Amino acid sequence: MNEHDKLFAEFPPVTIAEWEAKIQADLKGADYEKKLLRKTLENITVKPYYTAADLEGMTYLDQQPGVFPFVRGSRATGNNWEIRQDFSVADTDAAIARALLAAGNGVDALGLDFTGKGDLYYHDVKKLIAALYAKNRSLNLVAGESAVTLMEYLQKAFSELGVEGQSVKGAVEFDPLGNLTITGGFYRSTEEDFADVAHLLQTAAKAFPHMRVLAVNSHLFCDAGASVVQELAYGLSMMATYFEELTEKKHSVADIVRHLQWNLGVGSDYFMEIARVRAARQLFSALLSAFGNNEAGKIPVYINSITTTWNKTLYDRHVNMLRLTTEAMAAVLGGCDSLVVRPFDACCHQPDDISERLARNVQIILKEESYFNKVTDVAAGSYYIESLTHSLVENAWALFLKTSEAGGYVKAFTGGLIQADVKATVSRRAEMVASRREALLGTNQYPNQRETISQQVDEAVAYPSAPASHQAVGEPIPVQRAATGFEQLRLAVEKHPGARPKVFMLTIGNLAMRLARAQFSGNFFACAGYEITDNLGFNTAKEGVDAALDAKADIVVICSSDDEYAQFAPEVATLVGDKAIVVVAGAPACMEELKQKGITEFIHLRSNMLETLKRFSAKLGIA
Repeated sequence: MNEHDKLFAEFPPVTIAEWEAKIQADLKGADYEKKLLRKTLENITVKPYYTAADLEGMTYLDQQPGVFPFVRGSRATGNNWEIRQDFSVADTDAAIARALLAAGNGVDALGLDFTGKGDLYYHDVKKLIAALYAKNRSLNLVAGESAVTLMEYLQKAFSELGVEGQSVKGAVEFDPLGNLTITGGFYRSTEEDFADVAHLLQTAAKAFPHMRVLAVNSHLFCDAGASVVQELAYGLSMMATYFEELTEKKHSVADIVRHLQWNLGVGSDYFMEIARVRAARQLFSALLSAFGNNEAGKIPVYINSITTTWNKTLYDRHVNMLRLTTEAMAAVLGGCDSLVVRPFDACCHQPDDISERLARNVQIILKEESYFNKVTDVAAGSYYIESLTHSLVENAWALFLKTSEAGGYVKAFTGGLIQADVKATVSRRAEMVASRREALLGTNQYPNQRETISQQVDEAVAYPSAPASHQAVGEPIPVQRAATGFEQLRLAVEKHPGARPKVFMLTIGNLAMRLARAQFSGNFFACAGYEITDNLGFNTAKEGVDAALDAKADIVVICSSDDEYAQFAPEVATLVGDKAIVVVAGAPACMEELKQKGITEFIHLRSNMLETLKRFSAKLGIA
């Protein structure tokens, strides 16, 4: 008996049948599927436990890291991702100052966003390159429609500065299909944009062999509220379109892969997000296999993960730091090559030095203090994460094939197939947020009712105008945030002249039920920014109503037990009259009877909170 056998001799294997028997016994007759199985947004069933049997049929498990299909990461050893931070270059001098500060404090990949620059001048580009280029630092230029001009300026600037193109690393990110996705049109036209991609690829192959020029911005789907499967599938479809177009122009698949960057979103569903990065690598490898290119199969795709904007909030925005940290950890453990952590207040106003410092320090702590850079693919062998990875691959590949059968990305997009699919998911998620089945802490759950932010919000940043194409060929997919409805409702309350609406908890009857329902109701109405007055309890309905009217309440919420509502609710409603809105907390069996007596407002766990609060605000005259 070897040491391994000795160690586990006292722990005999437990069969799945034994696990199931134990679970059924503990459930005491409750429905197994309803209690313990969970469906994700990606339509993946999550089980209460996983075993080695769930890994059967996964062919990559015995592969080493750094080996095709690269599920276990692109590096053979370690996990030394690039810490990236992005800056707008609308003001060249300000961008240089902020970028140098970041570079001096741990950032090794600078992102320079030229999309808001307006006219592009050579002297600005040369000034940026002269100030920010360093051999140990990558420069990533988010180019937009100026990509070809920017590449020409780079060639000239590096030549004049005496820098060999071989030593330059980073990217000039050009993505016509990404532009099509969010604006509904190409920069110029299908033919011209793909010709620009081919030109950039040819230039990079000759002048900058270590620069990536083709970006696949699938993170736009993540920012729009799409599922992980949708982002992976449509990102893969975008890549397949680029491969088809560029190979027709005599570029090899290997050259395309060397100069391609996948900008992948990352959300807060921790284990799913780890699986997202791993699944992306396997899907990309499967795509290369479909193109039958053995040389390209030796080159892993470069994945730049970007924290999502979908779940970020204006209210209680420091909670965004928790979301960002979870997202950063997941992307890093999944094996991204570089990571952009957006500042926690980027959805509220232009980030300042403090928020940019916090954003980069999230990654520095993960690398320098938590040592996430020391171990390759720490998720390897995890029954749950491996199963999630496998499920994402299967579902995303099926959706990718469906898109291919529709004629590929461009035809599926212009035909509205992609938009319809994403809309269905976003609508479902919006309803989940509105009814609090998807929680946004501080916004639709446990809000700080005393917080006011209207003076701190730059609405042009918080709710930017959607970019539009002058020659749209399809409906754009808008980038949006889940919290928008709640935020705009609450901002309207803040800006409304006069005092905030007052909500009075008329707690009466059964002690446990009145306390529970008062807590639920206070949380419910605080999400609109109303002023909440809670109470320990009243002996009679008249005593409670007198206290509510003395407090000048706009809304009186009756908090009691289902059995007692039939007595208390009509009495309260009669005493209140038209002096306030009467609400019953719960959905008692006597609801129809109460409605017949003129009590029409009920709040409960199945309520669509957002629509209900909008209705109350309208009744109170708040626009």
